[in-house]
Amino acid sequence: SQQVGKLFPYQNIGSEFMPPLYEGDLLYMPTTFPGISSTKARELLQQTDKIIKTFPEVHHVFGKVGRAETATDPAPFDMIETTIMLRDEKDWPKADIKDDSGKVIAHRRRTVEELVDALNSAIQFPGLANAWTMPIKTRIDMLSTGIKTPVGIKIAGPSLAELERIGSEVEAVVKQVPGTTSAYSERVIGGRYLEFDINRDEIARYGLTLGEVQEVLAVALGGMPITTTVEGLERYTINLRYERDYRQDLQALRDLIVPAPTGAQVPMGQLATIKVVNAAMAIKSEAAVPNAWIYVDVKGIDIGTYVRAAMRTVNQAIADGTITLPEGYSIFWSGQYEYMLRAKERLLLVVPLTLLIVALLIYLSTRSFVKTGIVLLAVPFSVVGAFWLIYLLDYNMSVAVWIGLIALAGLDAETGMVMLLYLDIAYEKWQKEGRMRNGEDLREAIYHGAVKRLRPKVMTVATTFIALVPIMWSTGTGADVMKRIAVPMIGGVATSLLMELLVYPAIFYIWRSRAIRRQNQLPAAATAAQPEPAH
Repeated sequence: SQQVGKLFPYQNIGSEFMPPLYEGDLLYMPTTFPGISSTKARELLQQTDKIIKTFPEVHHVFGKVGRAETATDPAPFDMIETTIMLRDEKDWPKADIKDDSGKVIAHRRRTVEELVDALNSAIQFPGLANAWTMPIKTRIDMLSTGIKTPVGIKIAGPSLAELERIGSEVEAVVKQVPGTTSAYSERVIGGRYLEFDINRDEIARYGLTLGEVQEVLAVALGGMPITTTVEGLERYTINLRYERDYRQDLQALRDLIVPAPTGAQVPMGQLATIKVVNAAMAIKSEAAVPNAWIYVDVKGIDIGTYVRAAMRTVNQAIADGTITLPEGYSIFWSGQYEYMLRAKERLLLVVPLTLLIVALLIYLSTRSFVKTGIVLLAVPFSVVGAFWLIYLLDYNMSVAVWIGLIALAGLDAETGMVMLLYLDIAYEKWQKEGRMRNGEDLREAIYHGAVKRLRPKVMTVATTFIALVPIMWSTGTGADVMKRIAVPMIGGVATSLLMELLVYPAIFYIWRSRAIRRQNQLPAAATAAQPEPAH
């Protein structure tokens, strides 16, 4: 039965939250392993920016690594953000288009998807997990779910070390799922820190306090603001800090001199134990439970199909023991998939409510349950055409497509009412003229109402086509969403027109012929019931 179901287009249509909304620019957000030095991060940023700038479609590039001095940008040091400003598409030069094997198959302007593929192929650094997205979309995604890639996996549990282990195991499994471009699990305990364990007994011997020792460390490593210089309208802080030679390694830090109240100059190594430790760079939590996040970028597959396949793979790995998930730990799927679940809950309420409102409006207009049912028959017939056109254009089911299907229901009611109106007018005309005596008269009335009134019905549908079909050739920002909304209505109206012209008259004939038969049976029954005259 599953193989038979694949013959219908709906079974072969993927799903996503919303179609990609091209913003005119790109955002490159790779992730490196934690513990990267500022020097290496700056070098990596410069190298990726230089490669991106070599593409003729790129106008300019601006990269950022680390976090700004604001609470709204809690970016760890291992996350690079590069905003790529593109030229106008009409100024893009022609380029060789290559397939997966590297063979040139065309020479034309690249599409945005082909440009992203070319950029991704050009930037391949060890330890760098690429992620390509768009600026506005990414900000919205990170504010709502925190996930910057299309698919995210959140692992929740009490121990950070255990979260990092589970995350690494899930990352290795997800990389094997078809359609995965990159998968990166955050190394929760991947940060490297200098730990100063101050010996309280030793500092007490020299009459020192914790604050005095910590102040020497703060000035030596981080610096200390001593004054502010005013340059016109600009103000700059002047910091005092030890030279690099006095703080470049652990031995130099142990040799730092701490002045004691007694006048003694005590090396830091005698007062504290200095060592490098691994700890969390940042601790993410949801519902007061620590989290480890896995960022997954996908290509060539819709989000719904990918997540279902990845879920099966991860669940199988847990069952096989490849992923060890102790008690108290759980896995959640996030990113666009989380949006899809929320949208599905809303649509389960909105779609039936829409059909109910449409049915109510039709009933208030016709005052007949039978006529309401006949008009609503256009909905399943139109859905057939809508799904076939969605499948042929290789679109995925999304919120935009469902909006088009909801609008299609109202459009079907409009065209169905027009057809039913002409059939009713012809039927009532024949009745008033006394010509509705048998099935042949009914057939003639339906022929008059359906065939001879073909032009106004086709014009009603044609106006919809004239309004919607040009959208399919539109380009620019928002065109992808508009196409997904228009496609269900274009395909649905086409099949609903055929249904109304071919099926409506037959259904109307069956319904009205019963009434005619009952009408003809009543006089015959009355005649049979009259007594014979006496002889």
